[in-house]
Amino acid sequence: MNIHIELVKKWLADPESVSAEELEENYAKVHAAASAAHAAHAAAYAAANYDHRYSNARKWVKRYEDLTKDTDA
Repeated sequence: MNIHIELVKKWLADPESVSAEELEENYAKVHAAASAAHAAHAAAYAAANYDHRYSNARKWVKRYEDLTKDTDA
């Protein structure tokens, strides 16, 4: 059960049962939670991409070193 959805459902069933202030507070709380979730998602995405690039870079450095270990390239 999501308390924010439940409040909206209560308002839909009876608009007089929920004040404008309650709806505004509900929106502010949901917006803050969504912003935090978005930030967590962005951080996880950045870390995953960093890890991928890091691994890829290590692979290519190793390949370069393997190919040039017998030369002065």
